[in-house]
Amino acid sequence: MTHAPQIRVPATYMRGGTSKGVFFRLQDLPEAAQVPGKARDNLLLRVIGSPDPYQKQTDGMGGATSSTSKTVILAEPTQPDHDVDYLFGQVSIDKPFVDWSGNCGNLTAAVGAFAINGGFVAKDRIPENGTCTVRIWQANIRKTIVAHVPITNGEVQETGDFELDGVTFPAAEVQIEFMDPADGDGAMFPTGNVVDDLEVPGVGTLKATMINAGIPTIFINAEDIGYKGTELQDDINSDPKALEMFETIRAHGAVKMGLISDIAEAANRQHTPKVAFVAKPVDYVASSGKQITASDIDVLVRAMSMGKLHHAMMGTAAVAIATASAVPGTLVNLAAGGGDRTHVTFGHPSGTLRVGAEAKEVNGQWTATKAIMSRSARILMEGWVRVPGDCFGR
Repeated sequence: MTHAPQIRVPATYMRGGTSKGVFFRLQDLPEAAQVPGKARDNLLLRVIGSPDPYQKQTDGMGGATSSTSKTVILAEPTQPDHDVDYLFGQVSIDKPFVDWSGNCGNLTAAVGAFAINGGFVAKDRIPENGTCTVRIWQANIRKTIVAHVPITNGEVQETGDFELDGVTFPAAEVQIEFMDPADGDGAMFPTGNVVDDLEVPGVGTLKATMINAGIPTIFINAEDIGYKGTELQDDINSDPKALEMFETIRAHGAVKMGLISDIAEAANRQHTPKVAFVAKPVDYVASSGKQITASDIDVLVRAMSMGKLHHAMMGTAAVAIATASAVPGTLVNLAAGGGDRTHVTFGHPSGTLRVGAEAKEVNGQWTATKAIMSRSARILMEGWVRVPGDCFGR
């Protein structure tokens, strides 16, 4: 019996924010995978090492967490006045599917650098020293993102002294602007309310803020589900009943937000919506051992990603946090002390993060104009990934 030999595909392995993933240029993919569909999904699954019933992704590039089971495809821009199209695929660890329903805010920090290095940004727009502004079209959610990438001697500056909780080593700061981050297909608050009563069988009726900004997110109060908001990963991820509860909340919230029509559909839409719980500031010790005091932060937030508590905070969820904090009366805003605000510093399992947002009410509807945060990114490895030549079909 003969077996197809491996093929090699040009790729770059990058960290962006608190995530890492495999980056491709569309034109470098095998022809069958250059268009959306089964061949592309199968290729990315094999690259990452999924589906893996052992949930280790040993035979692939994935790191067996939602933060490290990610893929990115960059292509020539389809929109005027943009430099590049950015498509994000969240690869399931133990199931055979790739979720294309949302963005990855953390990896967005690496997109600007990859676009520059990959030849998508015109040479005359890259300064010898200074900052290169990269206008990114986020193809999953059809939104503009602007990345401000530091340049030294004509090349992307990756090293620096910017520290990001959740990332071990300092690096160069990359400022990211998420333009008009609310969902373009509907209202920022899909139910029309900043707080709803969400009925969840087996859990109860929970107060919830459901928002489409950055990524669809369901915010609930920590105390309503028996938590303090200071929990670390093991407190949640080692508890099967807790994980089941959060998935039930997510499924019913997704129906209420109009993202799915039946809770059974939630299993095939793991990336969105997110579920996060909030609480007023208190002292706690981060996963690194760093002491976080109540005076360091405005609000505590913990968020679930792909069925597990995230070790820090997803970038897109940070946009949702910033936007929700800017709207008076949301659960995030109330936990942060209420009132008008243009920025918020929140505590997450790995430390703290400051994010800004601008929101306004027009004709009774809230909308967001911009959300801003700083991240960092760097290339971990570049060259080719190898996969069996028959793994994705022809």
